[in-house]
Amino acid sequence: MTAPGHDLPSGQDIPSGNDVPPTCYRHPDRETWVSCVRCGRHACPDCLREAAVGQQCVECVRGASSGGRAARTVFGGRQAAGAIVTWTLVGINVLLFLVELAKPSIGTDWGLLGYASYASGGPVQGIAAGQWYRLITSAFLPPATGLGGLGFMDILFNMWALIVVGPSLEQLLGRARFVAVYLLSALGGGVAFFLLGPPYVLALGASGAIFGLFGAWFVVARKLRLDVRGIVVIIGINLVFSLIYRSTIAWQDHVGGLIVGAVTTAAFAYAPRKNRTVFQAGAALLILAIIIVIAVLRAHHLTSQLGLQP
Repeated sequence: MTAPGHDLPSGQDIPSGNDVPPTCYRHPDRETWVSCVRCGRHACPDCLREAAVGQQCVECVRGASSGGRAARTVFGGRQAAGAIVTWTLVGINVLLFLVELAKPSIGTDWGLLGYASYASGGPVQGIAAGQWYRLITSAFLPPATGLGGLGFMDILFNMWALIVVGPSLEQLLGRARFVAVYLLSALGGGVAFFLLGPPYVLALGASGAIFGLFGAWFVVARKLRLDVRGIVVIIGINLVFSLIYRSTIAWQDHVGGLIVGAVTTAAFAYAPRKNRTVFQAGAALLILAIIIVIAVLRAHHLTSQLGLQP
């Protein structure tokens, strides 16, 4: 299959047949359908330069290399070289996986659990019992099944996907927006499982956040008029596997992360240029507020229905 972030035409508009051909912003006499992936302006081949992600106009390239005002991506984020956030997330996930191998109980203590008791007559554990941190800590821990089990395959796939998709998204969105998409997707996936999954089942893994990045890449690719077939295939295959093996895979987490990642990125990508940063921040806070409200309502429902049970 085609991995997202590879072999995709960058900044290429698709004419509908009736569109008036745009012209280069520096050479008005030259028609071009190609645009800079950072500022979105159309430019002819003489005014474009190959970059780590797609093609950029000469002014954006010059701005990124100068010591002046920080350049902005096409979605309003601050342009930054490298993929520091992506590799930091990979490092945190791998480190906690190793810690979990040495101390498997951390998965029980930090995993996604709705509302249950680990032992008959024991204290009630879970999100509805006030352990809200489980919604985010569970997204950084795979199932504790050792190097030869499901946990190793889970972190192997998730980190591969993060390395493939993350750097491109980080450069296109900017670091702050990329972190927002990742964490909101992780929370959205966790809350979806909390809402729809059995409250007594423990769930672990970064799949909600990873599916959120899949959704984010789809939105970004559509916005930049790139080929989305590769990411659609990846999303489709993984959703099918999630539903086939629903007894061992938290499909709710996958779907929730996918939806939140796509919606958050859409708010970033299609924000109006006027007061764009304010709009994007407000949209992210609104999405976070909705996630919190759903979690609180679900917790209230569980405690009212099950709180008196032993």
